[in-house]
Amino acid sequence: MNSPATVDPDLLRAFVTVVDCGGFSAAARRLLRGQSAVSLQIKRLETQLGVRLLERDTRRVQPTAHGEAILDTARRIIAMHEALVARAREPELSGSVRIGAPEDFATSRLPRILSAFVRSHPRVALEVTCELTLELEARYDAGGLDIVLLKRDPALHTQGQRVWREPLVWVAGTRQILPDPDEPLPLVCSPIPCVYRGRATAALDKAGRPWRVAYSCGSLAGAHAAVRAGLGISVLPKDMVPADLFVLEEGVHALPELPDTEIALVTRPDLSPPAQRLADHIVQELERRSDGL
Repeated sequence: MNSPATVDPDLLRAFVTVVDCGGFSAAARRLLRGQSAVSLQIKRLETQLGVRLLERDTRRVQPTAHGEAILDTARRIIAMHEALVARAREPELSGSVRIGAPEDFATSRLPRILSAFVRSHPRVALEVTCELTLELEARYDAGGLDIVLLKRDPALHTQGQRVWREPLVWVAGTRQILPDPDEPLPLVCSPIPCVYRGRATAALDKAGRPWRVAYSCGSLAGAHAAVRAGLGISVLPKDMVPADLFVLEEGVHALPELPDTEIALVTRPDLSPPAQRLADHIVQELERRSDGL
């Protein structure tokens, strides 16, 4: 009787990393291995599976149809493997961690990161708070949060560790018609204080473009609904724009350029072991996702 076929998780990790990074050089840097070693791992995996997994051209490496078919399964196997190792090494890691994050970030990127952490550490309870950045800062300063992700202006703030950089764009609904440049531009934004609101109004003031707040809402879903209804335009991170909203090009629509913002991770100096492990996990995961963009 033949032994069941097995696949080394390290080979799957090499495959997933090459896909995420779009090439062998970047994948080798992330995996801390030589490019030839990573290439050899891919060849071994393709030999074991009997199919070609990657398509190479002069610009980028992309998965073949076979590669696409196994990519999601490969990710799950790697996650389960990491969870198994973590549980074996830290079977007693338990406790609670209070974490705060801006609503848009908390609803787009954070859930998958926290889900992976919970699978590895099922005895750690997470309490997540979503607020505006300055409200998160106040809650953190009052001792109500262990870990907080804050939007910040790279030129003004140095607190915490930068874990994400956000290019910002102007967005509108499909029914939105921009007024004449001499007329006030209707804005949909969060109440003061809001980093994106400050970015938008500062850029418009610098460009000499009049504006008015047409709709102010602290809820991300409410702001999206107002933009969809054509009540005004708004500012969002480029990779968090809903599919049904329209990105306005700065030059074409006579809108000023928006400088990037950052997401910084700030932690208490006396973190518990579960909180420290979560902070390390967030940094690693966001660095990995940033490299893959």
